[in-house]
Amino acid sequence: MTRKFFGTDGMRGLTNSEPMTAETALRVGQAAGAHFLRGDHRHRVVIGKDTRLSGYMMESAMVAGFTSVGMDVVLLGPMPTPAVAMLTRSMRADLGVMISASHNPFHDNGIKLFGPDGYKLSDDTERAIERRLEKAPKLAKAEMIGRAKRIDDARGRYIHFAKSTFPEQLRLDGLKIVIDCANGAAYHVAPEALWELGADVVALGVTPNGTNINDGCGSTHPQSLQAKVIEEKADIGLALDGDADRLLVSDQNGRLVDGDQLMALIASQQKRSGLLKGGSVVATVMSNLGLERRLATDKIGLIRTQVGDRYVLEAMREKGCNIGGEQSGHIILSDHSTTGDGLVAGLQVLAVLVREGKPASEILDQFEPVPQLLRNVRFDGGAPLDTTKVKARIAAAEAELKGHGRLVIRKSGTEPLIRVMAEGDDLAQVERLVDDICEAVASA
Repeated sequence: MTRKFFGTDGMRGLTNSEPMTAETALRVGQAAGAHFLRGDHRHRVVIGKDTRLSGYMMESAMVAGFTSVGMDVVLLGPMPTPAVAMLTRSMRADLGVMISASHNPFHDNGIKLFGPDGYKLSDDTERAIERRLEKAPKLAKAEMIGRAKRIDDARGRYIHFAKSTFPEQLRLDGLKIVIDCANGAAYHVAPEALWELGADVVALGVTPNGTNINDGCGSTHPQSLQAKVIEEKADIGLALDGDADRLLVSDQNGRLVDGDQLMALIASQQKRSGLLKGGSVVATVMSNLGLERRLATDKIGLIRTQVGDRYVLEAMREKGCNIGGEQSGHIILSDHSTTGDGLVAGLQVLAVLVREGKPASEILDQFEPVPQLLRNVRFDGGAPLDTTKVKARIAAAEAELKGHGRLVIRKSGTEPLIRVMAEGDDLAQVERLVDDICEAVASA
C-alpha cells in the first residue's frame, strides 16, 4: 500500500491545504487514537507543538479527534520534538504527537507520531493508521469521551533530562555560547539549560510571534549565528531548527560545522572512552565521503541508509549502534534519546570542548570534506526520474564518477523536489554533472 498522508517524517504540507487541514488533523487523531486503544487502562496521548500560528488550530483539532475516540490528552505547549518523545515514555502515554513542520517556513505544518516507547512509528503502523482514515471512526460512548489537560512543568522536566546527559563532573563556567533557537520550540528550554550549567548565554531566535519561525534564523539560516559569534567573541555557537531536533555548530571564527563533522567528533570520543556501541556510526547516503574516511582512521565503520532519521534509527537498533544521524544535523544518540535532539547533541559537543580545553576550531575540524554539491529541482507533478532523458544523464554521470565519487538522486519525501547530489575529488566535474542532471530534470 502506497502511503497517501505520511512521508519520510510524518505528515507535512501547506496549512489549510490537504493534508494539513483541521478536518484531516481531527481524523488523524481519531485514527491514531483508535489504533493505540489497547487494553483496559485509561488511554493517554501527549501533544506538543512548535511556535507556528497554525499550531493552535491543529492542536485543537487533534484534541477533538483523540478525545472523541476515548483518549485523554496531555498538552505540553511549545516543546522540542525530542521532548515529546521523552515525555511520551516518562508519562506512560500510549502515543505522542508533535505538531511541527521542522525547518520549513511558518505557513507549513506537520504531524509526527511517536509510539509508547518514544520511537517514531514504523511504516507498517503508519499504513495501518492510513487504512483507518478511509473508514468512519468508532466514536466513544458519551461517558467514555476523553479529557484534556495542560501541564505547566513540561519545560522543567525536559531541561532536567537534557542536563542529565551532560557529564556530572563538568560545568560550562567561563564559556560564552551563542545559541539560535530559530524562534521555534526550544526558544525557552535551550538557553535555560545552558545557563543552568554555568554558561554565559547569548540567545538568538527566542522571540516567536507565530510567523517568524525559521525566518532568517536557526540551522537553515545560520548566518546570523555566525556573525553573532564573531561579534560577541564567543567560544562557540549552536543553531537549532524549528522543532529543535537538528543542530549545526559554529566555531569561534564563525566557521559552520555540519552533522557529519559532529558525528565524527562524538564517535571518536566515544570510541576512546569505550562507549561506542556496534563499532559503527549510522548515516544516510547523503553523508560526505570524508566522514567515512575519517571514521576509518579510528577503525569505526559507517553504515549508510536511505534519507530520513527514522531509517537511521531503524539501522541503529538493528545493528546495535548508539550514534547516528544526518549531514543536516539530525544527531541521534540512543544512549539518551529515541530521536534526534539538537540540545543533547550540542551538550555532548560542549563536553568535549570543556574536557579538551582547546578552541572550538580545533576540536570541530575533524576531516576535510570531499567536494559535494546538492541542488534541488522543483517539479509540477509527473515522475521526472522515470523519463528516458533523465535516466540516461544519471547513468552517464554514474559511469564517469565510478571509483572517484558518488551520485545520489532522490525525490523529497516532504516537498515536490528532486534532490540531486554528487561528490568526488574533482569539484569542477561534480558541478558539471549536477548541472547536467538538474537541467534534464527541469525540462522533463
